[in-house]
Amino acid sequence: PRLTQPSSQHALRILLVEDHPDTARIMAKLLGGMHHRVRTAGTVAAALEACTGEGEHFDLIISDIGLPDGSGLDLMRQLRASGKAVPQAIAISGFGMEEDIRRSTEAGFAAHLTKPLNLGLLADTIDRMSALLPQEAGIAG
Repeated sequence: PRLTQPSSQHALRILLVEDHPDTARIMAKLLGGMHHRVRTAGTVAAALEACTGEGEHFDLIISDIGLPDGSGLDLMRQLRASGKAVPQAIAISGFGMEEDIRRSTEAGFAAHLTKPLNLGLLADTIDRMSALLPQEAGIAG
């Protein structure tokens, strides 16, 4: 029930970067059930295009670390190097040792969650990050 209740903050525009189609579909549906608007990308290149192109602005990126054309770490480094504003970001990884978390933080992720993903922890992390966003962030209306 926790996952279908509205966020205590506000609905966000989320870019979900996940290369496994079934996982991306299920996570997008769960995030949508939390009243967030979700766009998916399956590669670093597609995520960069979504974030740096003339189009949608994202409040949050949730990215798997292992991607077919690089890593979520590469994505964050390239976004930071682009000179554009970089949204808050959550790393999702099968690895959760101190070194893995340190690398995620250095690349620009604000949080690092490990697989198998605890959906309650993901929701709480999104809520915590939502509280840090400017008041004009999120989906209007």
